[in-house]
Amino acid sequence: MSPEALSELIFNIANTLVSEGKAGTLTADLIPPQAKFAVMRPKDRAHGDWASNAAMQLAKKAGMKPRDLAELFAAELTNADGIKSVEVAGPGFINITLDSASAAAVVDTVLEAGSDYGKNDHLSGKTLNLEFVSANPTGPIHIGGTRWAAVGDSMARVLEANGAKVVREYYFNDHGEQINRFAKSLVAAAHGEETPIDGYKGAYIDEIAKRVIDEANADGVDVLSLPRVDGGADQDGNPLGEGDSEQREEFRKRAVPMMFDEIQRSMKNFRVNFDVWFHENSLYSDGEVDQAIADLRARGDIYEKDGATWFESTKHGDDKDRVIIKSDGNYAYFAADIAYYRNKRHRDVNPADIAIYMLGADHHGYIGRMMAMCAAFGDKPGENMQILIGQLVNVMKDGKAVRMSKRAGNVVTIDDLTDAIGVDASRYSLARTDYNSPVDIDLNLLSSHSNENPVYYVQYAHARSCNVDRNAAAAGITYEGADVSLLDTTADGEVLAALAQWPALLKEAGDLRAPHRVAHYLEDLAATYHKWYNVERVVPMELTDPEARGEQADAIRIAKAPEPARAAARLKLNDAVQTVIAEGLDLLGVAAPDKM
Repeated sequence: MSPEALSELIFNIANTLVSEGKAGTLTADLIPPQAKFAVMRPKDRAHGDWASNAAMQLAKKAGMKPRDLAELFAAELTNADGIKSVEVAGPGFINITLDSASAAAVVDTVLEAGSDYGKNDHLSGKTLNLEFVSANPTGPIHIGGTRWAAVGDSMARVLEANGAKVVREYYFNDHGEQINRFAKSLVAAAHGEETPIDGYKGAYIDEIAKRVIDEANADGVDVLSLPRVDGGADQDGNPLGEGDSEQREEFRKRAVPMMFDEIQRSMKNFRVNFDVWFHENSLYSDGEVDQAIADLRARGDIYEKDGATWFESTKHGDDKDRVIIKSDGNYAYFAADIAYYRNKRHRDVNPADIAIYMLGADHHGYIGRMMAMCAAFGDKPGENMQILIGQLVNVMKDGKAVRMSKRAGNVVTIDDLTDAIGVDASRYSLARTDYNSPVDIDLNLLSSHSNENPVYYVQYAHARSCNVDRNAAAAGITYEGADVSLLDTTADGEVLAALAQWPALLKEAGDLRAPHRVAHYLEDLAATYHKWYNVERVVPMELTDPEARGEQADAIRIAKAPEPARAAARLKLNDAVQTVIAEGLDLLGVAAPDKM
């Protein structure tokens, strides 16, 4: 019997007690939804397999003492199929012990469902637009964007496992001043000049500049001979770089697609596949910025002041109104944000019911204006628009921060990280920490093959289970004759309970937008499995000295072959663990090796 089944049973008992007039002043309308009746795993196994605080939840509404109400629940639960015993403890906890067959039923449930075990459809019918990474096309993906790549793709997989249709989207910021600075930096590099004071540095700038020159030459264009306007110098004599010119424009139009290609290649190598690569510039070229402003103007949220056009965002909870067209006639950056949200909600293909934005720590100040804009369009902030803010990543090696990149200067890029520890360790380590918290990436730890390395620890559990299968096959052990009710040891019970918690955990990870919970669950399941492996056998060990005493005698006892029905049942339990670990790792975009 699963925790969900117990929760449903407790919910039904609450309604039965009301209908029979046994629940005091409690009425049916005061009983919360089934999902509110939490069934938890007690920390102390002596307290049973599962525990509920339902009586304490309802006691005040019933006008009863929690223990008295708990006794009524216990009496009903004791008569239910699959429950061995029920005990009321403390102020009113209901402790439940299942019979072995009921507890072990999860094994067949897992094996029958396979990789679909735990998946549900409670988010079906909803299209979630999940925008993540979205770094400017002015350089390689840095470590912050790499974290969003791992977290975002894992989140998308978790949401899909909960039935949602997810559109993975990358927003290319290919319009505005950052692109101009990128082009100026390339022109300076091509002429062997200092990087402009507001420009981009790193060996990749020299590489891209050379590629532009080579490509232009192949097309019969001498890019360095195109008209060029000297941008002059600032008051301290620092070069300001290239002004508007044909040369700068030629570098821009050739270099930006090159960076697009590099970013797309990095994402693919990181096992992240986007459904939509959206270009900011299209919002302007297609007239969507003007249309979005017109829509807000029609709603009464646009006004003119000091020669500029303003969005009256304070009407919708922002701390101040926002300029969207400056007094010089140029669009403020926020104008594109307005048009982009409108586009997501009303596009012809896969319009978003929920638009989820994954932004860096430096964007926290954007939340107020974004939510105000959402409300101005008649949507519900926090529902139709959800904003997730990620925190910083520190890369460590030998106890010191790693900062230098061969290509990108004083940053660590996605390629630096994967070259150091591989895609599996990179994705897992970045996704296993709540994005709301800073994370330290220890390169020494994550490249080691030790139990302290969390990704290795989980992957090794999967590989170990595959080895059990190989040994069982060699010994002629199959599922035939399996009796799962014989999975009755303490170690068996811990693994069974861990398996039973996966469906609720997966649903929670989706609802809370928390893929890190999947990683934590996998580590707990792996720990439980490794302990089980060390004390329970599917296939007996080969012993070289059957007359041994002392510690080796304990090994002989542990290695004793179980009866066929128990061995077959343990093989099924082993394979159920293997199934769930493989599924969980896949949700994190991490491989599940069969050998290590």
